[in-house]
Amino acid sequence: MATILDGNNIAAQIKDEVAAQVKELAAQGIRPGLAAVLVGEDPASEIYVRSKVRVCEQLGVFSEKISPPASSTSEQILELIHSLNQREDIDGILVQLPLPPHIDSKRVLLAVCPEKDVDGFHPVNVGNLSTQRPGLAPCTPAGIMEILRRSGIEIAGRSAVVLGRSDIVGKPIAMMLMNANATVTVCHSRTVDLPAYTSTADILVAAIGKAAMVKPEMVKPGAAVIDVGINRLMDKNKVREYFPDDPKRQEEFAAKGSTLIGDVHPRVAEVAGAITPVPGGVGPLTIAMLMANTVKAARLRRGMAVQ
Repeated sequence: MATILDGNNIAAQIKDEVAAQVKELAAQGIRPGLAAVLVGEDPASEIYVRSKVRVCEQLGVFSEKISPPASSTSEQILELIHSLNQREDIDGILVQLPLPPHIDSKRVLLAVCPEKDVDGFHPVNVGNLSTQRPGLAPCTPAGIMEILRRSGIEIAGRSAVVLGRSDIVGKPIAMMLMNANATVTVCHSRTVDLPAYTSTADILVAAIGKAAMVKPEMVKPGAAVIDVGINRLMDKNKVREYFPDDPKRQEEFAAKGSTLIGDVHPRVAEVAGAITPVPGGVGPLTIAMLMANTVKAARLRRGMAVQ
């Protein structure tokens, strides 16, 4: 059976390191600050932002939640972003997606000052990543790299296959793996004969958004498998199919009417050398890396060395 790569433990390590850096900066009269912009009242987004603000409080990072009404115009949100760009007490600006459909999301994200773009989505930061210059990298891919490195999984010289080409995960993790000297192949929904690629991967990153799509026969024995997918199962028969010997999952489904599964079939753990669970794998790293990016932004903006 595969070694389970526990994202909760790795996230806790990173948060401890961030808290230590926050204390170090506090001794110099600096407190990193994060502004979270949540437009409207989307329940899922409310939960995400609340959890981010809570972690800020735990680590000593200043946080400010700003909640314009859903009726706000693109121009009003752009004015808000401009004002946050000017504030010295704000080092990071997080715009919680999705925005209401009438707001121009691309214009809003582009308006965030690259030095405060803690999501790492601004074209300037994408360019910095691709040319290996200092900057802020997307949180989920950065978290994946931390899982690999802190778990002692060799990257240089290895064959890595990324399933998915999104701007948020697929493209940046492919670039990060390439920067770490892996030989990278990016596959997607139009790839012909997907197993021909996945079965050669020493490192397989699944971020394609389809429940249990990666089957055991698609995975190279001993590979490190990183499952980025978060899919909600609401079909009792599917739960029995995917988790036949997992009474905890069946109990959870009976209690909640749903359970989570990644893009990787649970039986892949019988083939892989190491694997991230869902939940408790990549997910916890996203917020941890957001905190790390906020501190990094605070240091970079002041011309300080990045730890």
